[in-house]
Amino acid sequence: MIDTHSHVFHRGLKLADARRYAPAYDAPLDLYLRQLDDNGITNGVLVQPSFLGTDNSYLVDCLTAAKGRLRGIAVVDPEASTNDLKLLNESGVVGLRLNLVGKPLPDLETPLWRGLLDKAHKLQWQVEVQRAAADLPALVSQLLNSGVDVVIDHYGLPDSQSGISDPGFVALTKLGATRRLWVKISAPYRTGADGKRIARAAYPVLRDALGRDRLLWGSDWPHTQFEGSQNYGKTLAFFTDMVGNAEDRAAILQNPRGLFRFG
Repeated sequence: MIDTHSHVFHRGLKLADARRYAPAYDAPLDLYLRQLDDNGITNGVLVQPSFLGTDNSYLVDCLTAAKGRLRGIAVVDPEASTNDLKLLNESGVVGLRLNLVGKPLPDLETPLWRGLLDKAHKLQWQVEVQRAAADLPALVSQLLNSGVDVVIDHYGLPDSQSGISDPGFVALTKLGATRRLWVKISAPYRTGADGKRIARAAYPVLRDALGRDRLLWGSDWPHTQFEGSQNYGKTLAFFTDMVGNAEDRAAILQNPRGLFRFG
């Protein structure tokens, strides 16, 4: 059973100059591993938090300390060298993250971005994207054209009013035919106050459009900016309730094994 979306950090780390948020608490590796143990989860994926920018050193330290139990998704500068990515790869990093919430959309057709995506493709890395659904179809199409596999965060973040009728969400589901698109059914609270209802509606649509084997579960621990209302057990319980079929749940919790190289 694999958790594909979590973050670790502590207040002593250097924060990125450009950031939307910085937590006033610690979420260290040992506490995350305790969440996995307490909830019967065998493996986890650490996603570089946006507020730490491109300094992946703590992420790498945690992957090393976890001795193969965890994998990582890094944030890098588009100018990162082949050697930079190779070192991350050797530490257990298996992909890049583009957290584009609140940021200008990058032009992925520029030589700089094409070069980075080519390096990622050669390492057989995935690219993980967090962005509102309205902008996802164009972004995902560009990424797929570069040859990389694509993972979308948090149901694709459909519009809180339109829900699964969001044209961006609808267009995203059609890209599932490529078989190179995965979606995390995680953090419904990030789609707004009605997020759980939207998640329950989105799940069967995503399952039917992408295939059950292209869905991933993530805890989103420690639920940054939603710490007061969420905890690990609660997020797992929502997943269990939403995916009522035990066979489906078991499959979704094992889907990440190949994509994240757990063997």
